[in-house]
Amino acid sequence: MTRDVKEIFGNSLAAKVRTLAPSMTRSMQRVAEAVAHDPAGCAALTVTGLAERTGTSEATVVRTARVLGYPGYRDLRLALAGLAAQQQSGRAPAITTDIAVDDSLADVVAKLACDEQQTLADTAAGLDTVQLGAAVSALTGARRTDVYGVGASGLVAQDLTQKLLRIGLIAHAHNDPHLAVTNAVQLRAGDVAIAITHSGSTGDVIEPLRVAFEHGATTVAITGRPEGPVTQYADHVLTTSTARESELRPAAMSSRTSQLLVVDCLLVGVAQQTYETAAPALAASYEALAHRHRR
Repeated sequence: MTRDVKEIFGNSLAAKVRTLAPSMTRSMQRVAEAVAHDPAGCAALTVTGLAERTGTSEATVVRTARVLGYPGYRDLRLALAGLAAQQQSGRAPAITTDIAVDDSLADVVAKLACDEQQTLADTAAGLDTVQLGAAVSALTGARRTDVYGVGASGLVAQDLTQKLLRIGLIAHAHNDPHLAVTNAVQLRAGDVAIAITHSGSTGDVIEPLRVAFEHGATTVAITGRPEGPVTQYADHVLTTSTARESELRPAAMSSRTSQLLVVDCLLVGVAQQTYETAAPALAASYEALAHRHRR
């Protein structure tokens, strides 16, 4: 395995641990947290040793490895060894610490920058490009696209729709749950509905997606919880990195970073497929704004 492949492999493992841990049992979470925080130490342990270290059972260790996508503990152990080697060489970013009340602004900037970088890396490593491509194709041919989001996710929904509008597509953002549902009723085959919810369980977002799904629209969920209820009404699921929440940094802050990366991936993919119409539309929007500023 080449060094570059090993690096991608290790980053993907770290992303899986952070994304899937919230959906595991508490005993499996202990195993996942152990391998995420100390890959070198865990790589040196047998399945029995890791079970003893985490206060779990050998069966729990094996189940955790399988949830993370490995046939067994041996495969997970090899991946941990690769990740440990990257961290020791300084090639993989260390897990950031929480921001403290007495941190200097310089430390706050450094910690936030590191955490943002890790969030983007995790999202990129875990993003299913097959699902992404299917969502891009649906958007490219859509008669109309409705995007649902509330709170911080509502801001991301607005960002996506204004970008789609600028390349000449019809798109609407809905953060009012009543308007979202009444608009979803009008959707049909050939339309697209996108739900943005980090938790995957926001009722005000799930309900309009359900209505759109039942009316035949192609549905997409952008979520940090691929096992969340929103995905049962999604034809395509785009997973974002799990946010690391702290007292001074709500989950909404880092989750928005990963959501915006997915939005940009969607937008660029659509612009590539519709370049002949997207490029003139984007140029026209720039000219219109420039003309307004000259007045």
